Amino acid sequence: MSAMESKDENCFFISMVISIGLIFIAIVRVIYVIYQTGKPLRPKSPKPMSTLIVLGSGGHTAEMINVLSTLQKDRFMPRFYIAAATDNMSLQKARVLEDSLVDTNGGKVIPAKFMQIYRSREVGQSYITSIGTTLIAIAHALWLMIKIRPQVILCNGPGTCVPLCVIAFLFKVIGIRWSSIFYVESIARVKRLSLSGLLLYKLHIADQFYVQWPQLQRKYPRALYVGCLM
Repeated sequence: MSAMESKDENCFFISMVISIGLIFIAIVRVIYVIYQTGKPLRPKSPKPMSTLIVLGSGGHTAEMINVLSTLQKDRFMPRFYIAAATDNMSLQKARVLEDSLVDTNGGKVIPAKFMQIYRSREVGQSYITSIGTTLIAIAHALWLMIKIRPQVILCNGPGTCVPLCVIAFLFKVIGIRWSSIFYVESIARVKRLSLSGLLLYKLHIADQFYVQWPQLQRKYPRALYVGCLM
């Protein structure tokens, strides 16, 4: 065996060891993040926590507004509202809510920010063309998450929450930002989870997963039953 062949074999062996080591570290990190997922927030955080609120068309926004009415507003701020680019009504409702908070507190509220995100797929769009729009939506979601880097994410079912939550989970693994994800399944889901909820539940992405019907909690034991929030 020539010296050149021996050197190539050594380089290959070293590369394999490094690759296996990196894969092992990545797996351990993912397991650690999943293990830590679900741990409660510190009860007395010294500072407010930046909060990302994902809105959706239909009843999703109405339910989320109802959930927000129960929060300690001074603890969850600044607040960032995100809705699909084709959904204007949801952001209008969020602005009405924030304006009411300003009036109630005499203007002593950190102004909320309102953003839009591209949809992965519009209703009726073909699956072939949705490949391109999905890639654009993921890139846009990544840009928004880098810009916001929220400490808390609140969502309740719209499909736009999935890429945002997945990116937040990856940020945890990489160590960029630890975001606590709270998912509240829609009250319309009585027997089965929505696709968004099922993905976040099965992949252990949501830190706290809430359902509004007891039969759902029995079917998905890691979920927390909170009763009807509407």
